[in-house]
Formats: sequence, C-alpha cells, structure tokens
Amino acid sequence: MGTRLEADDLGPNAPLLNVNGVVTAHILPRDRGAPVCSGNWFVWALTLSAGLSGLLFGYDTGVISSTLVSIGTDLSNRDLTTLDKSLITSCTSLFALIASPLAGVMADKFGRRRVIFVADTLFVLGAFMQAITNNVWGMIAGRSVVGLAVGSASLVTPLYISELAPSGNRGRLVTILSLFITGGQVVAYIVGWLFSSVGGGWRWIVGLGILPAIFQLAVLVPLPETPRWLVQAGFETTAMDVLGKVYKSHPDSDYIVKHVLRDIQQEVTEEHDRVVHCFEPQTNGQQLISNVFQRARDLIYMGGNRRALIIATMLQCYQQLCGFNCLMYFSATLFSILSFSSPTLTSLSVAVTNFLFTLLAFAYIDRIGRRRILLYSTPIMTISLFICAFAFSSLELPGAFSDSQVQGRPRETVPSDSVLPIVILLCLTVYTASYAFGLGNIPWQQSELFPLYVRSLGSAFATAANWGSNFIVGITFLPMMKTLSPEWTFAAYAVICAVGWLSVWAIYPEMGGLSLEEVKELLADGWGVKESLVRARTGS
Repeated sequence: MGTRLEADDLGPNAPLLNVNGVVTAHILPRDRGAPVCSGNWFVWALTLSAGLSGLLFGYDTGVISSTLVSIGTDLSNRDLTTLDKSLITSCTSLFALIASPLAGVMADKFGRRRVIFVADTLFVLGAFMQAITNNVWGMIAGRSVVGLAVGSASLVTPLYISELAPSGNRGRLVTILSLFITGGQVVAYIVGWLFSSVGGGWRWIVGLGILPAIFQLAVLVPLPETPRWLVQAGFETTAMDVLGKVYKSHPDSDYIVKHVLRDIQQEVTEEHDRVVHCFEPQTNGQQLISNVFQRARDLIYMGGNRRALIIATMLQCYQQLCGFNCLMYFSATLFSILSFSSPTLTSLSVAVTNFLFTLLAFAYIDRIGRRRILLYSTPIMTISLFICAFAFSSLELPGAFSDSQVQGRPRETVPSDSVLPIVILLCLTVYTASYAFGLGNIPWQQSELFPLYVRSLGSAFATAANWGSNFIVGITFLPMMKTLSPEWTFAAYAVICAVGWLSVWAIYPEMGGLSLEEVKELLADGWGVKESLVRARTGS
C-alpha cells in the first residue's frame, strides 16, 4: 500500500508515487497552480466520437413523437390507445432507469469505453426489433432494449468526456453531449416529417437509428480509456500516454501531465486506503458486490459525497419533472389537438429551438457559470409555463384527450381564427429555449461533483433518478391532460420549476473552472455556495 503524501510535502524533485508505491516520474510543486488547457484536436476528436451516443440518445427519444401519430393500425391490427402510447413511450425510461446503476458498476469494473460499446450494440438490436415488429408488445420490447442502451450511454458518455476534458474546457465539452442529443432530436423530427406520408414509414423512422450506432461501433476501436480509470486499474504508463495527447498543445505539457497524473494518483491512493483491492482485475463476483456496497455506504454516509449526490439527483429530477420531455414524446399529438395543419413539422420548430439554445449554452457555459445560468433561465421557464396554462384555460378543447383525439383525429377542432394555439406554441418555444440553455444540459455535468472512487456510482444513482422521473412524466402526461386538464398539468410543471429554482439558489455551488479534485474539496465541509462564488469573483 502506498504512503499518503500531502501536496505541500512535494518539492520540485519529489517522486510521483502510484497506488502501489512505485516511483514513476518526477513532478514540479503544486504552487504553480492547476493546469489550464483549451484542448486540442485529440480531445475534440474523442469528445465528438463519444458524443455519437448523445445523437443516438436524442434520436431514439425524439423519434417516438412522429412514430406515435404514424403507426395507425399497423400494430396488433388496431388503433393505439392512450395506455398503449403511454407504455410504448415510458418503457424506454423505465429500462434506462434499470440500466444506469448497472452501467455505473460495469464502468468501474470494465472501463468506460467498453460500456459505450455495449450500449451501441443494444441500440442496433432495439432499433431492429422496433422496425420489424407487428404488435404492440413487440414495439414495447424494442423500446425497452433501446432504454437499456440509452440508460447506459447517458451515464457513461458524460463520465467518459468529463474524465478526459481539461478543467477549463470541461463544461463546454460535456455540453457537446447535450448538443448531440438535441441534434439527434432534430434529425428524428426531420426523418419523421419526411416519412410521415409514406405507408409504413414509421418502420423507417425507428429503423434508421441503426446507422449511427454502427458508425460509433467502428470509431470506438481506436478510442482510449480515460486516464482516471487507467490509474485505478493500475495502468499508469498508459494513463500518462493518454494525458500526453490531451495536453500535447500546451507549452508546458510535460509539467501539466505530471501534475494531473499526480492529482489522480493521490486521490486513488487515498481511496485505495479506504477500499482495498477495489479495482484489481482478479476481483471475483463476491468481492465486487462487497466493494459496490462499500462505495454505496461511503457515497451516502460521507458528508461531501452525500452532498454531491443530493445536488446531482436534485438537478436530474428537476430536468425531467419540469415536463420538457412531454414535448419530445407528445408534441405532435399536442399540436394535432391544437389543429396545426402539420403537427410533425410544427414539432420540428421546438426541436430546432432546443438545438440552437444548446449550442448557445455550449458557447457560454464556462464563461457564465453553471449556477448563474440556472438562476437566470429557470424563471423564464416558469413564466412561460404559467402563460401556457392560462392560454389552455381560455381554450375550448371538448373531449380533447379521449383516445380518438390522442390518435390524431380530433372530434372537434380549435377555431381557425383563434390565436391561442399560436400563443401556446410561442410559450413552449420560449420555454424550450430557456430549458436548453440551462436545465437541459447542466445536470449532465454531474460527474464533476463526485470524487473519483464514487464517481461512477454517484453518477449512476443520479442518472437513475433522471430516468425514474422521466418514466413518471412519460406515463402520466396523457392521463394528467385527460383528468386534470391541460391548464392544471402545465401549471403543475411551472410550480416544479419554481421549487427547482429555490433549490439551486440554496445548495448548488459554482463548479466552472475547478478541477475535479478541487470540487471534492469544495463540498467536503458544506454546500460550498459562498466559497464558490468568492472563487468565481476573484478567479482563484
């Protein structure tokens, strides 16, 4: 077992120790400051390659909107009921909920890259099952397999990117995942619109999800594992090679690589003292389960870990419970009820807005800061939803959410001279823009909250909370619209947004510009809100 060293004990010629106490390199003292690097082609190539998981994630969540209004009687030789549509939509979230904690355990045991590979395989299988099925339960089975893929990819891909990204650029690089997700949703709506008038076109809509999954399987071959997992697994030399490529463009790259590697090794050494042999290749199943339970206890009972888990889980729940994915799943249904001539094309405007404002977040997240973006954008979401609820309350929609209406055949249409559907569309567009700029991508920065040894498990729990909330929203939206009325449904989402704003203001510190190791220190003795704001103002 290696000897623990404090940072101040390391002079200019101090040796760098790995977790087994083996001397591997010499480093410079910490007082030169944390490394800052804007990234290079290697980092961007890794991020874009891994981000294809986001494209698959976005496509398979966005594609269901146009699919539901295109199936007709092709499944089980009957029209889909409200229950059918709710199950087809929500089973993806349910199985994503199941997959995400399992993916977290597997990411620690086998590496981040291999879990992405498994997710791609499941994407291919799920898309194929949906494209060939002839009954409702076959569709549910295919969507469930896609859910396993989405749950795995949504956990591991941001983890993979955050562990490779330089600290000064981490927010932007992880936001690329959200950019791919929203881009995938745009592609899904375009494909849905193109095939909406084709007989059996919905099979092409769901089946085309195979193509990006196969492409990512090919590009995964040359991708490296993350340096942090490599150090955990005992491959320090390989980790140094990867870090050398990440910081190659920095003028002081040798120092930066040694500095970052030292920080990782010190953290691994500390956790190695707590969880013995956690990452040894020969660990058997019983030891693996024991280690998982040990880390789960540390995650819950250690103050800094517990605070990180609360923040990450809170943000992921609010991201879903605010109701945004109701638009992704049911926007075509909703706009059909509001008598828009082309519901799928109208839905595309929402998806494009989502993409464009995610692009804006990509440009500004590391400049403005995570906390400030949420505090500015969430009130706009709240106001937009309240106005939308008021517009629905003034709009006569008799029998709007009966099964025949949900299938896109209104019993009664909205008067053509009414401006309220346009008001609702504008409100939902503004709501989408605010969501995409803040709550749509910042929760996926969750990996930066957790210390290394519980990062996968903590991210898994938070991602599971996301998919659990997603499942609740997906299965309850149509019944709520039918029983509570549209105005009360949207008012409920507005209240959730308001409560979320208060929670962010109270406990969410600013993480921008901090290294992963510095974030751990920030949450060690409290929520760190005041300290993080002081650091943000002073730049230190």
